[in-house]
Amino acid sequence: MTPDTVGLLQELVRRRTVSGDPAPQRDVLGLLTEVLRERAPHLQVTEGRDPDHPWTLLRTPADPARRVLLLACHVDTVPVPDAGAWERDPFGGDLDGGRVWGRGGSDMKAGVVAAAAALAAADPGTPAALLLTSDEEIGSKGAAAAAGAVSGLPVGAVVVPEATGNQVVLGHKGALWLAVRTAGRAAHGSTPERGHNAVLDLAAVLGRAAAGLPFRTDPFLGTETWNPGVVSGGTVPNVVPDRAEVVVDMRTVADGGDLLRWWRQQPEVADVEVRVDLPPVGTPADDAWVATLPAPVLPTPATYFTDASVLGQVVGGAPVVVWGPGTPAVMHAVDEYVELAELEQAAAAFTGVLSRWGG
Repeated sequence: MTPDTVGLLQELVRRRTVSGDPAPQRDVLGLLTEVLRERAPHLQVTEGRDPDHPWTLLRTPADPARRVLLLACHVDTVPVPDAGAWERDPFGGDLDGGRVWGRGGSDMKAGVVAAAAALAAADPGTPAALLLTSDEEIGSKGAAAAAGAVSGLPVGAVVVPEATGNQVVLGHKGALWLAVRTAGRAAHGSTPERGHNAVLDLAAVLGRAAAGLPFRTDPFLGTETWNPGVVSGGTVPNVVPDRAEVVVDMRTVADGGDLLRWWRQQPEVADVEVRVDLPPVGTPADDAWVATLPAPVLPTPATYFTDASVLGQVVGGAPVVVWGPGTPAVMHAVDEYVELAELEQAAAAFTGVLSRWGG
């Protein structure tokens, strides 16, 4: 690992690429493309045209008929709601104690740098590609925008370098995010009997959801879950609220149709909007390519979703693994960091995998 590699990671952490803000994400895609083309001018570049969800695909000029090893990384991060709770500047990219500190260090800018280093070192004749996406944290929207380009590649395998402590993970649950709304009738707060309280309706639905939702269980992925993450309703205390909403995050092990139907069938519910619908991901533990990877394979899935949910649908059954530097426990957390030793290990491992890839 070179000082330039560490410097690139620090620079990426300093860039505030928060999901939903396309301009800084597009700038980072441009920065990474520039860095990679300087180190490997033979790389071919395809840029997405979606103004809201940019993406970039870089690939070697190898025979286009040969199967490609695809590295897929997102450049966005979750927000920092309370920077004052951090011991360091969350966008400072401080280098201290063998770590780079800051938002996105583990999720997943270290993975981006390790993948970029491997692609830059790859032989031009090796069929390899790096997909850089935006807005993964809010539903893999950049990957969805890039899906058409990926579906045109003869992909042989996919590595998503999210934070796994450099252990190979074979899948994760899907995600179904729903905005569930109730409707009431406004009235003065002193005469609530003249109105109909939408908040109370929503509370009634939420009160029976845990026992009523038709959750399923998968031997590898586990049991489905739900989390009412954002609740809103009403305007001021002295008006009966005529609308209320909850955004529910459900992690799925199969198609989410039964869960969606449950919410829509509740008598109090006026409307349900699907915000995110990503399928689960799973690669067989006995896959021949997985057996060649120079890292331990975990017997459990990742606890988070990744762009693999989108990419797994367009790569024709190719094996997909989540495998990269970083500590899952500090993802989205205060004082996020990544160990430089893990970055170095990942860059070396990815470089080795690409060098052995025949396509």
